[in-house]
Amino acid sequence: MPIGPAYRPDPAFLDLGDGFADAVAPADFPATTIRFRNNRAAAEVGLDGLTDEEWTRHFARFEALKDNLPEPLAQRYHGHQFRVYNPQIGDGRGFLFAQMRDRDDRLMDLGTKGSGLTPYSRTADGRLTLKGGVREIMASEMLEALGTYTSRTFSIIETHESLTRHDEPSPTRSAVMTRLTHGHIRIGTFQRHAYFSDTERLAALIDYCLTRYYGITPKGTVADRALELLGLVSARVATQAADLMAAGFVHGVLNTDNINITGEIFDFGPWRFLPNMELGFTAAYFDETGLYAYGRQADAIHWNIYQLGGALADVADEQALKDVLAPFPSLYLSALRQKLLARLGVKPKDDQTDDTMLSLVNNFMVAEKFPYERFFFDWYGGDASTTRADKSPEAARYNAEKWQDLKAALMAYEPANPQALDHAYFRTDAPCTMLIDEVEDIWSHIAERDDWQPLHDKIERIRAMGNALKGDTA
Repeated sequence: MPIGPAYRPDPAFLDLGDGFADAVAPADFPATTIRFRNNRAAAEVGLDGLTDEEWTRHFARFEALKDNLPEPLAQRYHGHQFRVYNPQIGDGRGFLFAQMRDRDDRLMDLGTKGSGLTPYSRTADGRLTLKGGVREIMASEMLEALGTYTSRTFSIIETHESLTRHDEPSPTRSAVMTRLTHGHIRIGTFQRHAYFSDTERLAALIDYCLTRYYGITPKGTVADRALELLGLVSARVATQAADLMAAGFVHGVLNTDNINITGEIFDFGPWRFLPNMELGFTAAYFDETGLYAYGRQADAIHWNIYQLGGALADVADEQALKDVLAPFPSLYLSALRQKLLARLGVKPKDDQTDDTMLSLVNNFMVAEKFPYERFFFDWYGGDASTTRADKSPEAARYNAEKWQDLKAALMAYEPANPQALDHAYFRTDAPCTMLIDEVEDIWSHIAERDDWQPLHDKIERIRAMGNALKGDTA
């Protein structure tokens, strides 16, 4: 196996002991075809040297990686789903496959989706549609390029089974996905052990998360450690909420089992990117009340972090937990400000912190129902992009009276990444977007003609955008 020194296995989950997962066997798929291997992500954990045959053995047949988890582990957790508590869930079509250190010495998980039945599958088949896998690629690649803290789609392998689904034309093609993320411990993981009043395992989980994901040596009482972890997670998920909003991304199912304690965006289902600025925009057809609408995502995550506080109430004082959670709104607003400035590619000229400009941006986009990505593309770099904005299809709106206050406010900012404006991406006519019509068009090429080129072309353009936003002019 051509695994180099960058591969550093660290099956830390085993340190937790029993009661946190169940050993499972992967599905025996009839055939396998690699459709996507993320060599860029694989290089970060030393697995980019695998041959395609080895890649298939590990990420479709799930042969254990060297010195790693000896068998797949379906994790145990509960969760609030649309704010209804469900104690009957867990890893129903996925498992933890391996853990290793990345280039930054972070503990990383390789977890699956569509890898077969587990004790938590209930009436489902444990499978993933190929379309679902392709959608995961597109969502994670776009979010990564936009600078959010997101899991990455590591591998998609078609498994050549026919699946029946009520929400897409059936029979449909099947796949197994592997994702790379900085941890699969969810808020719902804590909720499960609180549900059983298992304070011993709650304490073990707190210490595991502090040590393995935050690099902190546990000290003090269990209550002290619970409060410390809650504060760390609260700050991370406040930033996650800001990431969602600044990216114009609607996750769709922000349940407590879909929020991990490292604050990454992961487990994509009925996601959408905003076509136009609309606070009430929803991604899931079954979200009839708009609980997880675009403009309510920060509130949803705020509610979720309180459920983590509730789960920790068995080992820490309730009022002390509430006190730790009190700064969440200010943490979120501070993170959102930084994320929006990054989206605009600007910084204050005089270190001023007045948020008038960002308020004007929000008000203008909401009132105009402005094309979301178009605005940030036209005005990336602020006043330095006036020439590009003047050529935009939306130029007439930029010359309207209601625009003038916003334009004047922009003058107090300068490009944060001047070199980014030299990138070929900003010399094109339109922003890179990932709207539902594009997603469906890419899928139709695959479904009807097995033509994967539009997907490859889209990934290339997304990554070019990501390079531009990072100021990489190569």
